[in-house]
Amino acid sequence: MPSTQAEGGGAPGVVSQSDESPARTPPSARPGRLLTLVAAAGILILAAVIVLVVAVGHHRKPAATELRPSGIPPSVSTSLADLMGLSPVPVRPAPGFTLTDQHGQRLAMSAFSGKVVVLEFMDSHCTDICPLVSAEFVAAYHALGPLAGRVVFAAVNVNRYHATVRDVALFSDEHQLSSIPDWHFFTGTLASLQAVWRGYGIEVQARGPNADVVHTSSVYFIDLQGRERYLAVPMADYTAAGAAYLPPGQIAAWGRGIALVARSLAA
Repeated sequence: MPSTQAEGGGAPGVVSQSDESPARTPPSARPGRLLTLVAAAGILILAAVIVLVVAVGHHRKPAATELRPSGIPPSVSTSLADLMGLSPVPVRPAPGFTLTDQHGQRLAMSAFSGKVVVLEFMDSHCTDICPLVSAEFVAAYHALGPLAGRVVFAAVNVNRYHATVRDVALFSDEHQLSSIPDWHFFTGTLASLQAVWRGYGIEVQARGPNADVVHTSSVYFIDLQGRERYLAVPMADYTAAGAAYLPPGQIAAWGRGIALVARSLAA
């Protein structure tokens, strides 16, 4: 074995590794070694580039998450605006209507001139997302503090099968909306309700008197001059059994967000 020859001195004419003359690399082996060195250098360069790209990407990532839609009130954080699906809308007069609220009082939208209106479209027989929005409205009212008197919370009924004053009054009481002094749950004839739905771009599909109504869920923010300014899109998660819910922290965040947008318009 070669190792034995190197250790024992070797036979005549064989140069062992203990000789003073260094062993020479056969010429045929040099190109292979050169290719190995080049390949190793290439791997090191590639690794360095990958590290640099990852480092730069990591450094830039926080800046990307801080991007926010233009036109959002400065008081509303980007994460809260994302949660609410909040966006500005073209500034234009909100479609007017005259309907009857849960107290049997017939009111026109023009009666709210000089106040901010937070307007939603609710199913008076809903067991899905509408109770969550109701809780958010109550939280928003409390978050407004001294400015609460300058904000009206209102909803328009989307349920043709439960469209009496008693229906909207029962829903208001059940979900603590009656605790808001300036709360109005409007209802009316089917024709008058349909006209309001069209005016605000609300799609409604009623599947029967005992089923939740499928409808567009939108919250409009209307300024002191009666103009549409912002739109938010309510959300819900669902349990394995299909029940709608939101964690209390998200309901509180929604309430705070509604209050911040309303405050920005009322100030």
